Order: sequence, then structure tokens, then C-alpha cells
Amino acid sequence: MSLKIILILLALSGVGGIVLGYVLRVLIGLAQRSSAELDTKRKLLQAKETAAKIIAEAEFRGKVIETERLAPIEEREEKLAAREERVAAREEFLDSRQSDLDDKEAEVRAREQETARAKSEAENLAAARSKELAKVAHLSESAAREELFSEIERAHEEAILLRLQKLEANGRERLEGKARAILMSTIHRLGNAVNADVMSLSVTLPSEDMKGKIIGKEGRNIKAFERATGVEVIIDDAPDRITLSSFDPLRRAIAKMALEKLIADGRIQPAKIEEIVEKTRAEVSDIVKQKGEAAAFETGVIGLDPKLTALLGRLHFRTSYGQNVLTHSIEMAHIAGMLAAELGADVAVARTGALLHDIGKAVDHDVQGTHVEIGRRILEKFGIDKRIIQAMQSHHEEYPYETPESIIVQVADAISGGRPGARRDTVDRYLERLGDLERLAAAFEGVEKVYAISAGREIRIFVNPGKVSDVAMHKLARDIALRLQEELKYPGEIKVNVIRENRVVEFAR
Repeated sequence: MSLKIILILLALSGVGGIVLGYVLRVLIGLAQRSSAELDTKRKLLQAKETAAKIIAEAEFRGKVIETERLAPIEEREEKLAAREERVAAREEFLDSRQSDLDDKEAEVRAREQETARAKSEAENLAAARSKELAKVAHLSESAAREELFSEIERAHEEAILLRLQKLEANGRERLEGKARAILMSTIHRLGNAVNADVMSLSVTLPSEDMKGKIIGKEGRNIKAFERATGVEVIIDDAPDRITLSSFDPLRRAIAKMALEKLIADGRIQPAKIEEIVEKTRAEVSDIVKQKGEAAAFETGVIGLDPKLTALLGRLHFRTSYGQNVLTHSIEMAHIAGMLAAELGADVAVARTGALLHDIGKAVDHDVQGTHVEIGRRILEKFGIDKRIIQAMQSHHEEYPYETPESIIVQVADAISGGRPGARRDTVDRYLERLGDLERLAAAFEGVEKVYAISAGREIRIFVNPGKVSDVAMHKLARDIALRLQEELKYPGEIKVNVIRENRVVEFAR
């Protein structure tokens, strides 16, 4: 009985435990559900708050962006408005200027029409006057024209003369500069006359058979000689001599000395020719050095670079119109030194400038430019005093006279080269040339006296003032210069100087 009760109690306890567990489970589930709902509500509330913040921030940023976007547009609108105002103002200004231009154009056209009418009237008056003169004087139209021009020339002689002088001064400045630049480059590179006496040397042959040896089999000897020396060998000019021709005076000298040695030796063949030419070239180099040193010592010019002295010695083999250039330079140095001493100028500068004035001729066949410009570059390269360069650069008037020594060097050059007998002309030919100049100029009408001066480089012509007017002087000088160019041959240029003077003499008694 008690066991059943115990079992029943145990069963009831189990059922009650189950029920209690179920109830606890239900209560726990309800509690968990309530907690989940609270959590969900809390999260939802937080999400709403976050969304509200995001929306507020977005609205604020949108307003800022909108403000930033609209600001440049407003600024651009203001600028466009200001630009439109300026454009409008400019259009108004242009309209006013166009109006002014139209008025001025109309005024110019009116003046052109007036000028055309005046010109037409003047031409009609001139034509009528010409016809009237022709009728009255019974002259042809061409004769009447000449008479009219003569009358105008007499009436306006002073104005025409002033105009001629102005045109001559302006034209001379422009044309002489261009002409000097063109002519100097040619004349000074070949300053001497290009003829057989200057551009060639002759070697006398002991016999006619020697020509065959010099020519060699199939001309190989003469070809080897020309190749080694750089000169042209001319065989057939004379029966007993051979001519050596070259623009380079140093090459001509080397070729002549080498050929004379070959003739004396008798063994003429290509190998021997090359050997003799090389030895001769070395000998000539020594001669060049010795001549340069001797010239510097004789003139008292010291301290020159040895290479510059060697260039100076090369002038020993250069001639100008038959005058040895080195001898001419030495003579100039002495003359310039004496002039400088008399005038109180720098003697050393004048003497050195005169000695080196033609240094460019030592290489002017190998270098482009006039010998003056080449000489300047050489002296600058060797560091020569600027005063010496200024003294030598003006002896052909390519550069202005910057110092007294430059004038002295030019005068010394004229004295050395212009005196009778200094150059190739003999005294008889010199006097004959002066006589030809005077006779040719004296043949013109109105010329009273003619004097050839400056070694024939200038003629002074005195005219009769009653026969030759101031205007006619220009034509006379030009006609005489053209006549000299056509009929006479002379080196350099001749200055035609026409002189007209009026002298009025009265006596008081």
C-alpha cells in the first residue's frame, strides 16, 4: 500500500516536474521574446536616429554644394555683363573713328582731285607755253623743249644745285659703302695687276734638250713637278726658258728654286723631284724666317711672335705693281716713324702699324676677305696692341681714322707707293701717263688748266666760270671720269676734282 502510494507520489512528482518544466520553459520563452522585441525596438530607434542625422547632413551638404555651384555662375554673369559694357563702349568708339576716317578719306580724295586738276593745268600751261615758244621762235618741239629746260635751269639754278649736292651726298654715302665692300674684296685679294710679269716667273734653260728631260716620258716629270709644287709649268712660251705660273708667290719661289736645282743636277725623275722640292721648301722657310727677323730688326720693331715674324717674311716673295711688299713695308715703317716723331705721335705704334699694314697679303690667297680684314684678324690672334691694329686698318680707308697714327700710316703708304720709280712704271712711262691725263681733261670745253698730282691718282681741273656753271660742273666731272675709264689704263682709281671760282677785282684810286 505504501509502495503504491510511493509510486503514485513519484508519478505525480514526475508529472508535476514535467508541468513545472513546461511552465518554466514557457516563461523563459516569453521572457526571451520580450527581450528580443525590446532589443529590436531599441535598434529600430537607433536606426531612425542615424537616418535622421544622415538626412540632415545630406541636406546641409546639398545646400553647401548648391551655394558653391551658384557662386561661379554669378561671378561669370557679372564678368559677362562688364565685358558687354566694354564691347558696347568700344563699338561706340570704333563707330566714331570710322566716321572720322570717312571724313578724312573724303578730304584726301578731294585734295587728290584738286592736285590732279592742278597738275593737269600745269601740264596744259607747259604744253601751251612750249607751243607758243615754238611759234614765236620758229623752233621745233624738241628745240623748244630744250629752250624751256634751259630757261628753267637758269631760273632755278641755285635750287637745282642744292638738290644735286644733296642727292650726291646721300647717294655717295650709300653707294660707296656697297661698292667698297664689293670691290675691296676683289681688288685687295689680287691687289697687283694680273699679268705675266707679276703672276709668273721664268727659268732660263741651258739647252733645248733640257725641255725633254723636264717633261719626261709621257709627261710624268712635269706632272710630278706641278703636283709637288702646286704651280703651272708653261713650256712653249719661249725656246730657251720655262714659265712658272701661280697666284701664290711663295709657291712660285719654291718652284723656281727647285727647278734650277734640278737643272743643275741633271737627274730629273719623279722621286728626285719630290726630294728637291721638299728640301727647297725647307730652305724657303728658313729664308722667310730670316727675312722677317731682318725686317723687324731694321725697323726697330721688337717683341713680335716668331710665327708673326715668319708671316712678315713671306711678304719678301710678294709684289704689288712690281714693288716688293716687304721692302715697301720697311720703307713705310721708316717714313711713319719720322712723321710720328715730327708730329708728336707714338713712334713705336706708327712704325709697327706701318710694318704690319700688309701682313694680310701673306695669306690672302688662302683666306677669304680683303688683306686689311685678314691682317686685323691675324694681329688680334697674336694679341697685338689695339692701337697698332687701329693704326694699320685704315691705310685703305676701309675703317675710319681713329688715332693720329692711323693717318700717319695711310700717308706713309701713299708716299711709299706713289712716288715716281717706287713701282713698276719707269719715270718716262710715269711722266707719259701724267701727260695723257692732263691732255684728255684739257680737251673738254670750258677747261682752262689741268694738273695731275698725287702720282697720277688725282687731277685738278680749273674751269672758266663764265662758260661752266655750278650745275654743269657735275656733268663735266662725270664726263671726264667716264672718258678716263674708257681710254686710259691705270691701277686703282683717279680722283677728278673740278674747281670753279669767281674773282672780282676792283681798284680804289
